[in-house]
Amino acid sequence: MSLKQRLRDQEPLIGTFLKTPSAMVCEVLGRSDLDLVCLDAEHSPFDRRDINDCVLALQHVGKPSLVRVPANRPEYILNALDCGATGVLVPHVITGADAEALAGNAHFGAGRGYAGSTRAAGYGARTMAEHIARSSEATVVIAQIEDAEALEHLDDILAVKAIDAFFIGRADLSVSLGADGPNDPRVVAAVEQICAKGKAVGATIGMFTANLDELPKWRAAGASLFLLGSDHGFMLSGAAELTSKVRVHF
Repeated sequence: MSLKQRLRDQEPLIGTFLKTPSAMVCEVLGRSDLDLVCLDAEHSPFDRRDINDCVLALQHVGKPSLVRVPANRPEYILNALDCGATGVLVPHVITGADAEALAGNAHFGAGRGYAGSTRAAGYGARTMAEHIARSSEATVVIAQIEDAEALEHLDDILAVKAIDAFFIGRADLSVSLGADGPNDPRVVAAVEQICAKGKAVGATIGMFTANLDELPKWRAAGASLFLLGSDHGFMLSGAAELTSKVRVHF
């Protein structure tokens, strides 16, 4: 079953962020039990070739790939999808118009530029009709809600049916609300508001949390997509665990 369908079915999904532009790291993570890997091209130094190579590595091991693009702009979305990414995670979607623009830029006939020479098109091996149909069936579009202003436009944002999921950016939401951090009551209340409105209209909701003990609460609130940790976090925690075990013998 495609990632798009699994999202629409609100199947519980676990992914992680890739912060290191490395095809080898992608190949390693791709052999894990994660449901997907999200390349963080918003906050990490990914150029087009990095995205291209990382997507190829994930395709090689059969792992779905998302690219969190730097901004809600057509050229970033086009780049990721032409490279063959399963989908895009787009930051700072604030209004219904932003959400509509995102959906259009991710789909042919609504704003996305067409080329038949890309990896996504099979390097010319598919007809235009085949490529357009495959893209429509499989391309995943996720809008990130992470601004205080967006809370005023939730109904309009969540009404855009061409978006497959809505991801809560809790860190930026904290900053936008002037809160001390993700556990500030104002931030938690905002996350609860997004989940409640999403659940009411049957929208798929995703989020990041550093506290895994919160997962049952957010699952009950209706969230089903969780992008947790990162390759950096795995390395740091693995190194910390190793040194703590070894130092007791010194």
